[in-house]
Amino acid sequence: MYGLYDKEGILRFVDSDKDACIAYAELFELGSTNYCLMNLANDKKNLNSTNPDQNLVENNN
Repeated sequence: MYGLYDKEGILRFVDSDKDACIAYAELFELGSTNYCLMNLANDKKNLNSTNPDQNLVENNN
């Protein structure tokens, strides 16, 4: 799965097809310097081990 993030780090589009994400960026005239395309499938195991309810300040190493 791929996610397209804008230069401000906001997720704008998610799709399983990389070309679909690039087409989305082109549709909204986002230049390649204004977005980041990330393969989220590789990060899936890291996301499963993350607890969003944790207080990050207390658990920060």
